[in-house]
Amino acid sequence: MVKIKNVFKMYNQKKVIEDVSLEIEKGSITSFIGPNGAGKSTLISMISRLIAKDEGEITIDGYDIMHVKNNELAKKISILKQSNSINLKLTVRELISFGRFPYSQGRLTKEDWDKVEEAIDYMELRDMQHKYLDELSGGQRQRAHIAMVIAQDTEYILLDEPLNNLDMRHSVQIMKTLRRLVDELGKTILIVIHDINFASCYSDHIVALKDGKIVKQGRTCDVIDKCVLRDIYDMDIDIKHIDNQRICVYF
Repeated sequence: MVKIKNVFKMYNQKKVIEDVSLEIEKGSITSFIGPNGAGKSTLISMISRLIAKDEGEITIDGYDIMHVKNNELAKKISILKQSNSINLKLTVRELISFGRFPYSQGRLTKEDWDKVEEAIDYMELRDMQHKYLDELSGGQRQRAHIAMVIAQDTEYILLDEPLNNLDMRHSVQIMKTLRRLVDELGKTILIVIHDINFASCYSDHIVALKDGKIVKQGRTCDVIDKCVLRDIYDMDIDIKHIDNQRICVYF
């Protein structure tokens, strides 16, 4: 379980995260939603220790993340940031194999390559595994980076807007894959996402942020609510019930 207690973060004397406390259940998808500048990416970066918190406490399975060695943390948490450009001349397969570095330190074993193969198949990249990243579309590169995270085979997976550059088909593929990772392999996934309908249809829990504070957190049905969404986005959003899903209409 991830526990966040009274966490603060400031940039240039401005509070971007203010007294945030929450618990993330194991074996679930938790989506972070909210307008631009709400603090979603900052919060997920602090959980992964990419950036330091100013105050408060963040623990994973009872361990303070600030006291865990880098290599051990990399076996526990994997993260994909919004900006993931790599300037090296790499093939898709080589990029995905980087996910095994915490285990192999660059000397991949058969077990490592088995994990790479599984990730390639999960993301349907078999036909392009030997292509170079600079030969791919933005969406294809995004899928390759997600496959690298899958190959890392961590219990906790943190994704910061993973649907960037993806068309509808591949966005659905990614979300279905994340759901499978939770339901079949027991992963715990935290995802920053702008499309509230994907959050509604695929999440177990949603955390809604605005101006660095939590507006609402809880089950999907508790957050995908007309009054709650008005507080978050400052606009009226109609909600339709289609095939037992809450679909937001905001066009």
